[in-house]
Amino acid sequence: MDLLEYQVKEWFGKMGIPVLPSQRIDHPTDLKRLKIRYPIVLKSQVHADERVKAGGVRIVETTIDAIAAAQNIFNLPIWGELPEVLLAESKYDAKDEFYLAVILDTALCRPVLLGCKEPDIDWESPGEKMQYVVVEQEFSPFYARRLGLKMGLQGSLMQSISDIVEKMYQLFVQKDLDLVEINPLAVSASGQVMALNGKVRVNERAINRHPEIAQMAAKMLSRNSRNKNNGILGDWDSLEMHGKIGILGNGTGSVLTTLDAVANAGGKPGISLNLRHSFLTDTSPTTFCDRLETGLKILAADKTIQVILINFLGTIPQLCQMPEVIANYLQLDPKELKSQVLNSNISKSKLLHLPRLVIRLAGSDFNSARTDLAALKTQSETLILVENLDAAVSEAVRLAKLPAYRK
Repeated sequence: MDLLEYQVKEWFGKMGIPVLPSQRIDHPTDLKRLKIRYPIVLKSQVHADERVKAGGVRIVETTIDAIAAAQNIFNLPIWGELPEVLLAESKYDAKDEFYLAVILDTALCRPVLLGCKEPDIDWESPGEKMQYVVVEQEFSPFYARRLGLKMGLQGSLMQSISDIVEKMYQLFVQKDLDLVEINPLAVSASGQVMALNGKVRVNERAINRHPEIAQMAAKMLSRNSRNKNNGILGDWDSLEMHGKIGILGNGTGSVLTTLDAVANAGGKPGISLNLRHSFLTDTSPTTFCDRLETGLKILAADKTIQVILINFLGTIPQLCQMPEVIANYLQLDPKELKSQVLNSNISKSKLLHLPRLVIRLAGSDFNSARTDLAALKTQSETLILVENLDAAVSEAVRLAKLPAYRK
């Protein structure tokens, strides 16, 4: 479950993480009673990451401009979600900006500290610029300082950012979180640090251990029901839609990009799963290929899914095992699938079939896997291997219009 920014800032403030003076705006007229000085930044409080590009963040200098901007933002859907709240925040002049995060690595089953001297970077695709430190034992300030050293920080800035990382980790543990992110952490010309934007993801299995969070989750579910907008809880890890094309991706970006492409091509996306993270039904650590196997079974057990579109970018863990998982799926007997599904409580469906597979692999790391899958393709009419995303989406949309294939 992801919190909205204003909720994240409240938690940051309580932990001693520096945040700007801000005020919650429930209606444009609330700006007539604004308690912070202009200029201010008005921010749409939605869960999507594309607020700036979509026009959901505006800088205003007068009350009249602020009210007009707020009216526009309240009526601006971003990824189909309309904000019920805006955040008015003081404008901040930053000299430098950094990225910081504490995440739960589901493969290692350990917390990991992340840091980068550039903002707006995707932690799911860390490259050479992203530094990380695995918290292998009980946490101590040593881990935060080690991250600062790897980022190349020095002097007072090193101390300030290390202190913030410590507080982020304390929040991570206290609230049973999967992710605490500051993006960006701004540094002024005088050396003052400030969390300009933040993200917090609560482990859904731990919600009931925290009455405050359980209450927040209940409100989100209520709002989600009113808006008919799936995917708010879980931050795109699992979108439960009802189209004919199921989607499997190896990151939030690959899932959302694929979903958007399918919709733009006239297709109807179905259940979409981000295999980077464990499923809520997982009671023990899982590998990526474990989740791929489970994801295929979840989609195959859904009576509405006729095509499964797989879009993997860059690379994946256990890459050499991936073709074997696909091969096992292609050989799966529907009766066996039904038994496995019912026994694992994945889904209960009267109509079980094996949807066709359209697989797109982007990246040189997949060369060997492509060769193996090409060999499988000659043995099965249900498998289509495509390198270009547009072509893969076009093929998936075409297949979804055909009569359902049953093995």
